[in-house]
Amino acid sequence: MARDRRGVVFAAIVVVVAAVGLYLTMWPDSGTPSAEPESAGRPSGSVPAATSSKPLATASGAPFDIYAFLPMTKQELAAAADLAERFTAAYGTFRYDEDPATYAERMKAFTTSEFGNVLVRTLTSPGTVSHNRDDQVVSTATAKMKEIRQIDKSSVVFVVGGTQQITAKSGGKQLVADYAVTVSRLGSDWRVFDLQPAGDGQDGDTQG
Repeated sequence: MARDRRGVVFAAIVVVVAAVGLYLTMWPDSGTPSAEPESAGRPSGSVPAATSSKPLATASGAPFDIYAFLPMTKQELAAAADLAERFTAAYGTFRYDEDPATYAERMKAFTTSEFGNVLVRTLTSPGTVSHNRDDQVVSTATAKMKEIRQIDKSSVVFVVGGTQQITAKSGGKQLVADYAVTVSRLGSDWRVFDLQPAGDGQDGDTQG
């Protein structure tokens, strides 16, 4: 019986040693820092601060074609932008001794018929014509694209900077202004649909 008891005791010791060994193999390596308890150093439930210095939004090395996400081709957008620039430069270029109707017709070449009619009434108004002639105003303008404010498949609103060099009896001066120029698709071509001071805002609506 004593031998049997010793056998039982030995078997029990083997089981305990095996269990301890299994426990130790599952315990983290003493050289690896253990996870800090959640409650240590910060309130329970708080989110730990990000430690990475790399921005979440970073450019990859893969090519990115912005025109694939626009409702028009690169060539179409370039043509619309060129029209907006040329129109703005032409709008600010005029002479007091030129027939106002000729100036207005020159501008209509850039525009939709509706907006062209608005320009004719504005540019040939007696008050405007009289002022320019009395002061002998001569204006030469240049224009430069600044930004795209809005774009869809049928229209684009550009912000174009215009610079006028003006000579007159009252003295020479330079005028600098930003314009919101809405360019509307007309078949396979583009026409200027509207012109407003950029600071006034413009939604690019092309419904006449």
